[in-house]
Amino acid sequence: GIANHRRIEILMLIAKKERISLENIAEALNCNPKTISEHTRKLYIAGFVNKKYRGTTVEHTLSPYGRKFYTFIKAF
Repeated sequence: GIANHRRIEILMLIAKKERISLENIAEALNCNPKTISEHTRKLYIAGFVNKKYRGTTVEHTLSPYGRKFYTFIKAF
């Protein structure tokens, strides 16, 4: 789930913002929203990220497992 530099960037961004939409992730990383959507889907499947649907927007937060990994990667 995390074996990609873009996914690590996404995870780090979510950790810093605490709650961020897919569109804001794509904008912050200057990437295509469809690409970001696929990466966040894989992070969700791996258990690193939680998704919450608010109308047409999808908000992302770190799961408890994602927070542990964020702490590990910062220390690394």
